[in-house]
Amino acid sequence: MSAPASRQDSLAALREPRPWDVLIIGGGASGLGAAVDSAARGYRTLLVEAHDFASGTSMCSTKLIHGGVRYLRRGDIGMVRHALRERALLLGNAPHLVHPLAFVIPAWNVVDHLMYTGGLKLYDLLAGRNNLDASCSLNRQEVIAALPGLKSTGLSGGVRYWDGQFDDARLAITLMRTAADLGATCLNYLPAIRLLKTNDRVTGAILRDTETGEELEVTARAIINATGVHADSIRQFDEVKAPPLLTPSQGIHLVVDAEFLPGQQALMIPKTEDGRVMFAIPWQGKVLLGTTDTPRPELTQLNDPQPLEEEIDFLLRTAAAVLTRPPTRADIRSAFAGLRPLIHPGNADEKNTATLSREHAIMVSTSGLITLAGGKWTTYRLMAEQVVDRAIDVASLSRAPCPTQTLKLHGYPGERSSDAYGTDGLQLAALPGHDKLLHPDLPYTEAMVRFAIRNEAARTIEDLLARRTRALFHDAAAAEASIEQVAGILVEELHPSPAQVTSIIKTARETARRFRLNA
Repeated sequence: MSAPASRQDSLAALREPRPWDVLIIGGGASGLGAAVDSAARGYRTLLVEAHDFASGTSMCSTKLIHGGVRYLRRGDIGMVRHALRERALLLGNAPHLVHPLAFVIPAWNVVDHLMYTGGLKLYDLLAGRNNLDASCSLNRQEVIAALPGLKSTGLSGGVRYWDGQFDDARLAITLMRTAADLGATCLNYLPAIRLLKTNDRVTGAILRDTETGEELEVTARAIINATGVHADSIRQFDEVKAPPLLTPSQGIHLVVDAEFLPGQQALMIPKTEDGRVMFAIPWQGKVLLGTTDTPRPELTQLNDPQPLEEEIDFLLRTAAAVLTRPPTRADIRSAFAGLRPLIHPGNADEKNTATLSREHAIMVSTSGLITLAGGKWTTYRLMAEQVVDRAIDVASLSRAPCPTQTLKLHGYPGERSSDAYGTDGLQLAALPGHDKLLHPDLPYTEAMVRFAIRNEAARTIEDLLARRTRALFHDAAAAEASIEQVAGILVEELHPSPAQVTSIIKTARETARRFRLNA
C-alpha cells in the first residue's frame, strides 16, 4: 500500500482548477464514513475538517458499537434492528478495532430479572443471524462472579448479553486512512468559511488553512454538510435564516482504575434518576463510567464542552449505589464531555433530551446543500451510504453501487486482533522508539507518535495525545507529564518554528487540564 500523501501535496490538489465530484465538510464519524463511501464508488472526493479528525463528538462516545438495548424500552425497533446489522458488518470489516464484549444487567428483584431476560431475548431475536451470542439469565452467584466489585446485598440475579466495543477516535483515523487509500483527499485544520453559489446553487466553498492563513476556492458537484453539532452553522452559510435543526445534548464520561470493577465484563444499570442507562465498562485497562444526557442548546459554537459538576456527581452517585468500593473525585483519571447532534422535532421537550431520537436525517436545501444530521457511531456506514445515494441524485453523478458492506477498513488483519494498528503493526515496530513508553502509566510508545505524524495527519500534541493515542482519556495526568517528550518528537518530524512549538505546548497543557478534575 502506498504512503499517504503529504499535507503539501494534498493542498496542491485543492489549487487545481478541476472540480470535485463530492465535497464533504466535517471530519467526524458521519463525514469520514461518507468520504469512504464516495471514494469507494469512484467519485473524486474531498473531505475538509475545521479542526482535527474526530476532534468533537466523535472522540467522546461510550466506545460501544451496539443496537441500543435502552431503545427497546421506547419501541424504536427499526433503529435497533438497523444498528444490530451495522454492528455485525463493522465487526467483520474492522476486527482490529471492534470487539465483542459481554454486558451484565443485575436485578435486585424477581420482576426486574424476568423483564430484563425477556427484553434481551427480543434483542437476540432482532439481531437474528448477526447475534454475537445468546443472552442468558444468571443466578445471584453467577452475577457476583461476573462482576467483582458489585454490591450483592438484595441481589436477585441478572442477565448477560453481548454487544461490540471499539476505540472511537482510532476508528475515525482508520476511516480517514481508508478513504485516502481509495483516492480521497482528506485534510484537517481546513475550515470552510463560506459557501460559493452560482445561479442560486451551491457549487463550492472557500477554505482556510489555519496553519498558514491561505484561502483556497474549491468547486464540487455535490456538497455534503456533515459537521455534527455544528450543522446549523453551515446551513446558515447557505440560508442565513435557516431555522435550527439540532438540539445539542451533552454526555460525559469518567475514567477510573480497573480495581473498581475488576474483570472483563461490563456492567449496565438500566434505571437511573435521569432516565438513561449507565455503563461501567472495561476499556484499555481502565473502567469507563457513563453517560449523562444534559440539554446544552447554548453550546452549538463550543468545540470543547466540559463536564458539569452535577453530571460528575450524578455518575459518582450512581456508581456508589451499586459498587462495593465507590470511586470518588480523587479517583478520576480523566473526565470528558461530548455533544450529541440530536434532531429537534417541533414538539420536543428541550428539558429532556434523553427522549429525543438517535436516528439520522438527510435534508437538501433549495440551493442543493445536502445536510446529514443526527445518528450515532454504530450506524455511520448506513448514514454514509444513504447520504451518498442522495448526493448522486442531487448532483446527477454517474450512478455507482455502494460497496461498503463488505469493504475491509485500513489495516484489516484478516482475523480478530487486539492490535488496533492491524497490518500497520509491522511498520510501527520498525520505527525508532517502538520499545520506549511515553510514560510508565501509559501503554503508548514514541514510535506511535512518529507513526501518527508521518501517516495519520497528526499536527499538534493534542492530536497525538487525544486521538492518535488515547493518552488524555486513559490518564490525563500521565499524558500531561509526557507533553515535553511528545513535543520533542513533533519538532523532529514537522520542524515547526520556536513560536509554533511554544503555542502548541501551551495549548496541550490547557487541554490536559480540561481532562483533569484534580489538577
